[in-house]
Amino acid sequence: MFLVLCSGGICRLSAQAAGSAAVGATLAKANGDQAVSLKDASPDMKTETAAAADPASASAAADASASSSDDAHANPQAPEPNPGTVPPLAGPKAGFFTRWGQAYVADWHGNAPGTDPKLVSPRRGTPPPIFSPPFPATDWPIGGTILIGAPDTQTYPLMQAVNENKSREKWYGWVSIGANGSTNNRGHVPNVPANFPSAYDEYPNTIVLDQFAVYYERIPNEAQQDHFDWGWRIASLYGQDYRFTTSKGMLSQQLLVKGAQYGWDPVMFYLDFYLPHIGEGTNIRVGRYISLPDIEAQLAPNNYSYSHSILYTVDCYTQLGMNWTTKINKHWTVQGGISPGCDVMPWTTDAQVTGNVCVQFTWSNGGDALYTCDNTINKGKYAYNNLTAFYETWYHRINDHWHTDTEAWYQYMRDTPNMYWYNGTDPNTGIQYANTPQTPWPEATNYRPGDGAVNLNFGAICVDPRLPAAQQPAHCYAGEWAITNYVEHNFWKNQASLNIRNEVVDDIKGQRIGTPGIYEEHMVGFNFWAGSTVTFRPEVSFTRYYGKYDLRALNTAPGSAPAHLENGIPQTGKNYAVTLAADLIWHF
Repeated sequence: MFLVLCSGGICRLSAQAAGSAAVGATLAKANGDQAVSLKDASPDMKTETAAAADPASASAAADASASSSDDAHANPQAPEPNPGTVPPLAGPKAGFFTRWGQAYVADWHGNAPGTDPKLVSPRRGTPPPIFSPPFPATDWPIGGTILIGAPDTQTYPLMQAVNENKSREKWYGWVSIGANGSTNNRGHVPNVPANFPSAYDEYPNTIVLDQFAVYYERIPNEAQQDHFDWGWRIASLYGQDYRFTTSKGMLSQQLLVKGAQYGWDPVMFYLDFYLPHIGEGTNIRVGRYISLPDIEAQLAPNNYSYSHSILYTVDCYTQLGMNWTTKINKHWTVQGGISPGCDVMPWTTDAQVTGNVCVQFTWSNGGDALYTCDNTINKGKYAYNNLTAFYETWYHRINDHWHTDTEAWYQYMRDTPNMYWYNGTDPNTGIQYANTPQTPWPEATNYRPGDGAVNLNFGAICVDPRLPAAQQPAHCYAGEWAITNYVEHNFWKNQASLNIRNEVVDDIKGQRIGTPGIYEEHMVGFNFWAGSTVTFRPEVSFTRYYGKYDLRALNTAPGSAPAHLENGIPQTGKNYAVTLAADLIWHF
């Protein structure tokens, strides 16, 4: 979740998020569990699906044999490799690094390693609606679970070097490097994310190591209905984007105390238990996982684009607890879970018993899906990222080359402290108002007035900051709503895609972004793939702010505009921004 650290008049961005990704991983917070990419299909799979230009029509071939259980994930429009020109995969007698390098060369020539047929079962249910590559996943996202009915056929260059991808246990990951140029020019000020609320490219005019991610996992076989199975995932992240995965109480001092630009976070650690005879299959996940809703996910390969929507940037990211998912039939899947809340560990003072409930309904042979969630069920009172949130997401496949995703949410916190008392000066003391029930502060690491407190979580701009203290409430209700739409087009034999994102976010009291008002964003970008192991994602975005009280929210430290207004300091920000950005992801 987004945080701003303020000390000595300088604010530093931080955020919480956690996610996961694999080469063909699911693009939402399902963390890659149901994803299969083009390279995962064996040559037999590709042959059997070559006639199925429409992925939704590939179900018969997909169920033909265990070796072709996920052939609909393969790209039926991809050219078959020419045995006379494609370099073969290195044999087991070659050296480790030779095998690793040959895996990349073969992948780039259309001869990526296939999955051992003995490790997979036939796919159940509807066929995948879209292709991966170029999209992050072949199935519509569903969080907190593996996609029940879909086999795991992921292969990786590293595992090809280790054991020719012949085990259920897998090590893999990626390195992503990002850069941007922006009309925002405050990035030269230390620790000021002047591109915010744009996320993952929040520091303007920079080149950064976004993510170095390593995964170790065993995915249970949830395509079969014969026997109990279990698995795990342990995911580690180092880079600038750790700020979007940090959870309070889990090594969070790197960000919340030190404000380090780069850090390390154990993004996920959980166990999956598969019960095949409850419904059409049931998954029980226990550990730290990604909160269930959202089109997007925190780690780089799980997203259409380099940057993230504002909608995604300011909602709940991770939870530590238990989640239950039961597939009732090919149309209905139900979920329920319990956790200590969003982005907090159970041993923190912010933790409270929190439930979540989600329902997914699919139709049109898997081409459409509605995903409805109540993601945080508790008292809804102000605490660290304690967002009561209601989500609706619609995924729609238009045809072979076009699809669209639309997400909307409303979220709130009750009894949110008025930022007036944190930002203002007590005329009786000449320093900040003290943190009292009548003049409460938002959550901070230092409650000594005037002594460099660090704000961990925004309060609310309850009323006009220019009003006198006598007209300022102690607390107020802070709500916000948002809607985001993606339009996606695959082309260039499914080795490229066009990504169009449009969104509107109304941060009514400024509790999520720091400055109240309406934000709109429009982004156009592309994904270009080399095989299934290298991804380049350029984009250009335009952000516009429509503010209250003559505030200017962009090209400034988040949350500083209301503070300046309250204290008579002229507004120095802007109401628009244009950003050109790109990242390069190298999978291993």
